[in-house]
Amino acid sequence: MAFDIKNPGLATTVQDQGRTGYYNVGIPQSGSMDQYSAELGNALVGNAATDAVLECTYLGPVLVTDADAVVAITGAPVEVKVNGEPQPQWTRLQLSAGDELSFGVIRGGTRYYIAVQGGIDVPVVLGSRSTYTLGGIGGYKGRKLEAGDLVPVGTAHGELPAALEVPESFRPSFDKAQSVRIVMGLYDHRLTDAGKENLLNGEWKVTPVADRMGLRYYGPGVGWKEREQPFGAGSDPSNIVDAGYAVGSIQIPGGTQPIILHRDAVSGGGYAMVATVISADMDLVARAAPGTATTFVAVSQDEAIVARKERAELKSKAWEALGLPG
Repeated sequence: MAFDIKNPGLATTVQDQGRTGYYNVGIPQSGSMDQYSAELGNALVGNAATDAVLECTYLGPVLVTDADAVVAITGAPVEVKVNGEPQPQWTRLQLSAGDELSFGVIRGGTRYYIAVQGGIDVPVVLGSRSTYTLGGIGGYKGRKLEAGDLVPVGTAHGELPAALEVPESFRPSFDKAQSVRIVMGLYDHRLTDAGKENLLNGEWKVTPVADRMGLRYYGPGVGWKEREQPFGAGSDPSNIVDAGYAVGSIQIPGGTQPIILHRDAVSGGGYAMVATVISADMDLVARAAPGTATTFVAVSQDEAIVARKERAELKSKAWEALGLPG
């Protein structure tokens, strides 16, 4: 079976858990920005967490299924319509051949997910079906969807869960304000004391300059300690001789606008990384719409590991609430 794309929306791509093992050669992990929401969608339709979904950004697609299908829409709040009739999110939906799935205006966040029983069946490239548009690899022909595309769907390979919907208590929120936990370093020693104070106690807002590569924030700015730039570094006070970037790294070019690198980010360059968002909060960052007020909270590596364990436990409990093994 396949989805006939009548209107592709703004930026609809195929994503899964991402491709790992190639960051050292400049190929980012890609994958769903909000992994938790995407994986819950897969759980609702009886897929494995690794199956591919459609990630929709702001304006979703209009698609028609050529066969009966089981779908679930998770992630950012948006009006879901089947043949023009409103349908709930976070709930398993049955489509009949010829049904049209479409979406209204998003009401918070940035991205939502279409999971379909059997998963999106595009070729596996370097261990993943995820789209990396800048490199033109993975997904559907290495690009976002276009009108007229026929997106293949795989064969069902798992049992549907007992529950029809994800309980409210396990659905993520898409708030106008966030507290994002970070581990300081590697180059935070380059900030002035006032700069660190602003980073950790100032209010930062997500700008419209935000995509799968990273999110740019606006706020009080930071100060860099004066120094003679080393040979090989640029003239910007935040420049360093090139170094590798961790996913979630925070850079502050010019000391004014922090950038959090996300799933399609480059793997290295010449900007100092003053902190890194902990893995447990990367989905939270992905849910931030332009204007979202953000505070950065410094935690230790041990606290970050505890948070990662707590996130895994939350996912396990959510699966159990659906009647699936945790």
